[in-house]
Amino acid sequence: MGENTFIITLYPDIAPITCENFEKLVSDGFYDGLTFHRVMDDFMAQGGDPEGTGMGGSKDTIKGEFKSNGVENTLSHQRGVVSMARSMDPNSASSQFFICYTDCSFLDGDYAAFGEVTEGMEVVDDFLKVERIDSGSGEKSSPTSPITMDKVTMISDDEQGHPRVQVVMKDFLK
Repeated sequence: MGENTFIITLYPDIAPITCENFEKLVSDGFYDGLTFHRVMDDFMAQGGDPEGTGMGGSKDTIKGEFKSNGVENTLSHQRGVVSMARSMDPNSASSQFFICYTDCSFLDGDYAAFGEVTEGMEVVDDFLKVERIDSGSGEKSSPTSPITMDKVTMISDDEQGHPRVQVVMKDFLK
């Protein structure tokens, strides 16, 4: 595995709709060249928006697989967990996702956690080394230089049969 690479293991047994959507986007090459547009200390890194602003997404939205939307989801938002971003509409997730830097269990029940970074979390941690400026909402979360996913691909399943995604980043620490 390369130095700017991390692996996400998916849990379709916990969030089947979300995993199917994510796998399709990965297989279609949707994430190739997209950025992590929002990086927040002690919280998360968010990416997957083709506009790079936090306002865009893929054309299709999916049902939110979390408790407040009538779906049991047992994956807690802990360090390394990957979850879908969405608007206030519980069924608005499309392509944007986030990776938790720390315990974000306050999101449990309201966001669809569907996987976790199982290798290379140090690469995601390095996103925090990129200078960030105010995003316009008062949070210092907008990277001043792009944190870009070069190639995002499905790779072989893990030993338990969980699908895995390899994310190769362009060099973002200059």
